[in-house]
Amino acid sequence: MNTTQSAYEYCKAIIDKHSKTFSKAFALLPKKQKQAVWAIYAFCRQVDDIVDEGQNPSKELKEFEQEFHYFLAGHLPSDDPMWLALQDVFQRFNMDTVPFQEMIDGQRLDIDSHIVQTEDELMSYCYLVASTVGLMLLPVIAPGKEEKLREGAIHLGKGMQLTNILRDIGEDMERNRVYIPEEVMVKYDYGYDELYNQTINSSFIQLWEDLAHKAQKHYELALETIHEYPLYSRTPVKGAAYLYKAILPAIRENNYQVFSERNYVSDRQKKEILANMNMIKA
Repeated sequence: MNTTQSAYEYCKAIIDKHSKTFSKAFALLPKKQKQAVWAIYAFCRQVDDIVDEGQNPSKELKEFEQEFHYFLAGHLPSDDPMWLALQDVFQRFNMDTVPFQEMIDGQRLDIDSHIVQTEDELMSYCYLVASTVGLMLLPVIAPGKEEKLREGAIHLGKGMQLTNILRDIGEDMERNRVYIPEEVMVKYDYGYDELYNQTINSSFIQLWEDLAHKAQKHYELALETIHEYPLYSRTPVKGAAYLYKAILPAIRENNYQVFSERNYVSDRQKKEILANMNMIKA
């Protein structure tokens, strides 16, 4: 028989395994908020895993969506501890259900293949799969400030997702996904043949930097609202932003090698960033 506490521990193991950056940043929250972050992350991770690793992702995602609607009707859909933890979150906080559904809708776009044509399409995708996470978290980490912080949370999600995309170009191609918009490739005279041949030339660097600049702008806009967060969540949110932002210079230092290597920020660098970020101008 699962208890709420053991359900939260189950969710904590998921975030510890899959996102050391988020785990490290949000470890600074008070206990109830921190546990809620674990549960929300576990929900998002399950949706992501269905699409990336499921045997029949279309069918499995539809079943998960039905479970979510059953959950919203006041039931526990299964004995998965994630639902028990999430139930406690919905009882403790004034949760908005819309971004949870939007996350499912966004992940559905990745079933089969996903080739992005325009920047508008890319930013819509970034909202659905990443900005929604920030909107899920706002009632937990900034209760009563949801509307005031909404745009900043959306910007932070977009900055983070663009960073993921710029880091994971090679991995995404293996899943028949190309998130670099075709119109950006055309702008810098870089073709799909060059992309699939993993060509890193001046055109590739220019288009990469174009999207990196946009990511940086989203981080800047997000951090403009950081003072609106309660004191207990200000440092965790700022920490998450700074830890993610640091991936971009790590890729530059690795000569833009995003096809065959996964770029990351070391634990030592993460500690330095968290220690120094309050002295750094946002």
